[in-house]
Order: sequence, then C-alpha cells, then structure tokens
Amino acid sequence: MRALVLLAGFYLLGVFLLAALAGADYAVSTWLHGPIVYDVIIGSVVLAIPIVRGLFMLRTPKSDPSAGVTVSVTQAQEPALWEAVRDVARQVGTRAPDEIVLLEKVNAAVSEESSLLGLRPGTRRLYLGLPLMMGMDEMQLRAVLAHEMGHYANFDTRLTPLIARGRAQLIRTIAHFHERSHTKLAKERARQEKHAAKRRAKGRRATMIDTPGLGATYRGMANVYTAYGNFYLRASLSAARRQELAADLAAVGVAGRDSTASALRELNALGSAHDFYMSSYATLGINAGLLPRPGQVFGGLRKLLDARATDLEKLRQELPTEPTSPYDSHPALAERVARIEAQPDDSRAGEPARPAVHLLADADAALAALEQAVLTPETLALKRVDWEDLVHESMTVYVGQGAEEIREAFTAEGAGPELAALLDAIDADPAVRWRIADRLPKPEQAAAATGDAVRDYARPVLRRALNQLITVELTARGAARWQLSWSDPAALRYPADDFEDQLELALDATVADLPDTEPLRKLVLAG
Repeated sequence: MRALVLLAGFYLLGVFLLAALAGADYAVSTWLHGPIVYDVIIGSVVLAIPIVRGLFMLRTPKSDPSAGVTVSVTQAQEPALWEAVRDVARQVGTRAPDEIVLLEKVNAAVSEESSLLGLRPGTRRLYLGLPLMMGMDEMQLRAVLAHEMGHYANFDTRLTPLIARGRAQLIRTIAHFHERSHTKLAKERARQEKHAAKRRAKGRRATMIDTPGLGATYRGMANVYTAYGNFYLRASLSAARRQELAADLAAVGVAGRDSTASALRELNALGSAHDFYMSSYATLGINAGLLPRPGQVFGGLRKLLDARATDLEKLRQELPTEPTSPYDSHPALAERVARIEAQPDDSRAGEPARPAVHLLADADAALAALEQAVLTPETLALKRVDWEDLVHESMTVYVGQGAEEIREAFTAEGAGPELAALLDAIDADPAVRWRIADRLPKPEQAAAATGDAVRDYARPVLRRALNQLITVELTARGAARWQLSWSDPAALRYPADDFEDQLELALDATVADLPDTEPLRKLVLAG
C-alpha cells in the first residue's frame, strides 16, 4: 500500500498543483477586476505548462542514463552467455532479460522500460560490464546476475518489482526535467552566439549573451519533483534495503554462500583497480597520440589484475562500513557480506569455476567491438602500439614536454637549451646554476631563505632539472628506455646496471659548490 500511495502521489502532485493554480485563478476572477486578473491568469498558465508537460514527461524516459555507450549482443553471437543468464533467471523465479548489453564499466544492472511509474512492465535489459567478467569467475558472475534479477522477483512482497521499478523511474524522471532545462538553455545560448558571430563578421558590436531565465520553469518543476522524489526515497529506503538483502539471498541460492560473498568482495576491489587501470594504463598514451592494440584498451585490465594480486586482496578485505549516501538503497557492503557469510554452510565452497569471460564466444572480438562503440572517432584514429612501446613513447613525449620550462630557463641565462651547452656555461660561470634555479619552481620556504640556505634550496631544484634533461637526452638517443610494469610505476631502464649510481655521483659533482662537469660529460655525452 505504501508503494502504491507513494507512486500515485507522484502523479497526484501534478494534479494538485494544477488544481491549486485553477483555484487561484477562480478566486482572482471572482474577487478582483481589471488588468490584474489577466496578469494573474497568464502567469498561472505559464506555470501550468511545465506541470502539464511533467505529467506526460513521466512516461518519456525509456533508457537507463547510467548505461552509457553500449554493445548489444544476440543469442546467436553469445549463446553460452545467454544460456547462463536465462538459467539464473529461471532459478531466481523471474523472466529473463529481453536484451543483453555489454558495458565498459565494472557494473551489472537490470532495467525495464516500464510505464506508469513502474506499474506496467516493459522491455527488460541486462547491462553487463566486460571488466566485471574479466575479474570474476563464472559462479561469482552468476551471483551478481542473480542479485540484479532478484529485484524483479517476489521475495519480500508482491510489490518488490513495483518498488524497484518505481525508484528507477523516479530518478530517471527527475534527471529528465534537468536535462530538458539544460537543453533549452544550451540551444538558446548557441542561437545567441551564432547571432553575435554574424554581427562581428559584419563589423558590428556583438550583443551580450544573456540566458539567465531560460529553462527556469523546467528547473522549478525539477526542484518540486526532486523534493517529492527525496521524500519517496526516504519513505521507501528501509524497504529498499531489505530488498537488497533479499536479492543477496537469491544470489546465495543460485551461486552459493561463498561465491556470493566473494563476488561482493571482488566488486569492491575491481572498482578501484579499474579506475586506476583506465587512468594510468589504458589512456596513458592519448595525449601522445597513442592507443593500445585493438581489444586492449579495456582488455589490458586482466594483466593488471594478475600482477597486483596482493593489492587486490587488501581491497577485498577492506569493505566500506557505511552506505555511499543517506539515500543509497544498498546497505553498507561490509554488512551485506557479513549477513551472507553468516548463512549456513551449503557445502558449495571450493566448487571449480572457470573465468566468467569464458562465457563469451570471442572475448577479444567483444572487447574490440566495445572500443568501437565507446571511443570517439578521434580516439580510434590514434596510432595503435604494443603496451611496451606505448609506455616508452608516451613517457618520452611527456618528459620532453615537461622539460620545456627547464630549457627556457637555461636559454634565458644563455646556457641552453641543450645539455652540452649548459655544461659549457657552468664551466665558464658556475654562478649561472643558481640564476637558472631562481627561474624554476621552488618550495615556498625558499623565498625567505638567506645566505647559504639559498643554495640549499636551489641545489635539489637544479639537480632535478638536470636529471630530467638527461632523461630526454638518453631516450632521444635510444640509450635508455621506459620500462612497462603492471605491478609498479613505469621505470627508466639505463644502459648499464651501475649507470644510475654513476649518474648520482656525476650530478653531485655538477651541483657542488665547486662544480665538476667532467663526470657528467663522460657518462651522458661521450658516445
């Protein structure tokens, strides 16, 4: 009853607002006379338009906005995956999805294009992240799928699917109001900017871009419905969290206690690992015009997972003890895992399970197809190289770009921009080192330093600048190479095992009070 009343209230809110406006118009026309009556009525009509549109807009959002760019797969393309999904749905006691859509995210979700705020079921889609499949075995994946499909089965109450659909639809509706407001604002801004550009082309003064009031009615409606949506979420929160726990039990029934608990632990680890992988590996070469080989933009995650087993195990054990927000329908992950592990032993521990990615007919082809769907044409046009070359060439470009400021400081003091020219300048005038250091960023404390302390701050600054320029010199000649590591940051591999120790001594000699550049010349520039 609470679910039905709350959902109906979302519609009744619009009807109530319209009735209030109509009542105000009736009262004004009855008690007042003259132009003010028309002003009030016109104002109420303006306010009523977004309310009426809102009543119809409640039916318009059809897709899950969190899904992003996706690749849909048919039963003919992925028969084993479809069979596993349908088997899970049968065990849970709900109908199987009508579509399976692959994502680039560590996520799995089931959504419906329901209408009447979730009262009428519609097309059901399973969104399944390929990174999730690469990090889990098949039983863990089945546990995740059982949990998601469990929201559409009748565990706690007949209205469990209704509440799940209703919460999702409310969130989509509110987002749709904001989207309409932003779209209207963007169109008007684009129109005004185009008009201003035409005036400038004709030599006229361009008018000021002015859009403060556009979309205000949509934003107002979004605020009203957001307030009600927050009330709905608060009122249904306890039931929603019970449903999450019930869905966890459905997963236990399908995949077993241990696989379900380990799947939740794995989710916690995979989320952090995937974010790190995408920022530090997959997209490392983009600003250098490079991309991994086809299928490896997302597929390289497997290499990282294999190499960082210790770090991942720590993440599996360090579970969040609080929900992500006060309105989060999911209880804290630590609580969910504890409840699952408290279930009786079902004698399914240690059951062999193949990697979940083996459910795909051709994982490499699926990963490559996902790249085509997710990446922009500009990104897809970048040069494709092996991981080792991507790391070396990217780091070479970035270190070279970072050395530009150093070269400018050298040149400004007549000492550069090349390493050989700098060493010659130091031999001619050792004080040039400190003038160069003054042009480079230093700690804030250096500004107040006096006497010998000035050089104490300048020395490490100059040393780092020299080291960076040496790296550029060595990599340009092919004498050093950036080395790929899946377990540690990229490291520079020098020409010889003792080269780094010799370089430290040579740098010490160059930045000493009485400089000696000869060791650095012999080590770096001789041949």
